[in-house]
Amino acid sequence: MTSFSFAHPTQFELIGRLLLATILGGLIGYEREASERPAGLRTHILVAVGAALFTLVSMHIGQVPGSDSTRIAAQIVSGIGFLGAGTIIHDTMGIRGLTTAASLWSVAGIGMACGAAYYTGAVAATGIIFATLTFLRRMGRK
Repeated sequence: MTSFSFAHPTQFELIGRLLLATILGGLIGYEREASERPAGLRTHILVAVGAALFTLVSMHIGQVPGSDSTRIAAQIVSGIGFLGAGTIIHDTMGIRGLTTAASLWSVAGIGMACGAAYYTGAVAATGIIFATLTFLRRMGRK
């Protein structure tokens, strides 16, 4: 069985991880909301915080001998696909919502990284995702 070997974080650290997930998920959600996409600020924050919390719970459970902390993380990755699928719309104009679905999936990863105290990865991914959503959209218009 695989489990995280992190020391038990303090309550202050737990709250900090959830707040960081809120901020980073909110940044991506703000861009989606400003672009008038179906899933915006609140949805992205909720996904990031939920993923961070599930990761924290997974790490806590992983401290129990014989438990497998990776199972919850795997379910976050696959489960978020159902939420993302709800943002994809197929109509006569084509398929819309794929980028929003991908941003929700990515924000879940950011939340998981925050929950696991992988701050560099979370911040770097947020920057890359935000730049991709903003700058590449402008390039696509040209």
